[in-house]
Amino acid sequence: MSDTTAVPPQWTPIHGAPYQPVPYRPERIAAEDSLARAARLRQLMAGRRTVRRFSSDPVPEQVVKDAIACAATAPSGAHQQPWTFVLVKDPEVRRRIREAAEREERISYDGRLGEEWLAALRPLGTDAVKAHMTDAPALVVVFQQRYWVGEDGTRHKHYYVDESVGIAVGMLLSALHLSGLAALIHTPSPMRFLREVLDRPANEKAFAVIPVGYPADDCQVPGLVRKSLDQVLKEI
Repeated sequence: MSDTTAVPPQWTPIHGAPYQPVPYRPERIAAEDSLARAARLRQLMAGRRTVRRFSSDPVPEQVVKDAIACAATAPSGAHQQPWTFVLVKDPEVRRRIREAAEREERISYDGRLGEEWLAALRPLGTDAVKAHMTDAPALVVVFQQRYWVGEDGTRHKHYYVDESVGIAVGMLLSALHLSGLAALIHTPSPMRFLREVLDRPANEKAFAVIPVGYPADDCQVPGLVRKSLDQVLKEI
């Protein structure tokens, strides 16, 4: 039997191409089904927490890849998709990333952050020790592409890069949580070492490091309360 699985088209830059619309007719679900889906999604997402104590148990690699694929559906400025996701499983590479991150974090906690920032962090119980980078079985390091290079070597600017990559990361965290995995978004500053350790090209700038795995059996999280809907929603 021949394999009839459809192969998705390979993306190529559309810079300067004419507008070519195609039909979009998604199935409209019944209102009661929509209400049920929304309520269930709200319930599931209310259980999402940032985890800093990970089990070393392996996770299904395809689950992480599918979550990254979901993140890559995010909207982006001019549809330029200015992101690269690096899945790091190698223990030695994760160790190097942790050591470099902790060097920067020690400098930050020893004074670079400033007292106001440290006071904001204090209720969360964070410090310069980043064991999650080696305890979690995988890291997803997200890079933003500041520009892209054409076949002739010409540089082309990407637009709304921070916004685009931020949306993609939010979708990644949601996809991981809904797939049963825990995650943490970590942004050591500065992050230049990530491009060097992971051998990324000059047009890429590290955006975040995201440990992925299962919570440790003794995992604890800060006893936080989220803002209620009426605190974040204003209707006009």
